[in-house]
Amino acid sequence: MQKRVLILDDDPDILQICTIVLKRKGYEVSTLNNSTQLPDRVRVFKPDVILMDNWIPGPGGVEATRMLKSETEFQDIPVIFFSANSNVSQLAEAARADYYLQKPFDISELEAIVSQAVSDTAHVN
Repeated sequence: MQKRVLILDDDPDILQICTIVLKRKGYEVSTLNNSTQLPDRVRVFKPDVILMDNWIPGPGGVEATRMLKSETEFQDIPVIFFSANSNVSQLAEAARADYYLQKPFDISELEAIVSQAVSDTAHVN
């Protein structure tokens, strides 16, 4: 079964690049440019991994990730927090994200961290 990745970022170029890269790796990809519809999209799309930008319209990335992690139905979905902030690791920890990725990132870094998150999830489920 094809693994699903939900990407939240307000930058259309980042959404497009990540979508192209991850689809080429065999993932099904859905995107959001804000977090206001996040719970509904997660319920419908059922992602295996979520990529969450810090600076996203609606509740910001930290708040949106905390919300997901506080809901029983979403708490086991790995969240990769990605941001250009120099303190991305601290933001990811504050958000209770499972992984983080510093922007700008190399395509191979994106592929590796998504693969790792999917692999870790497979062992949990």
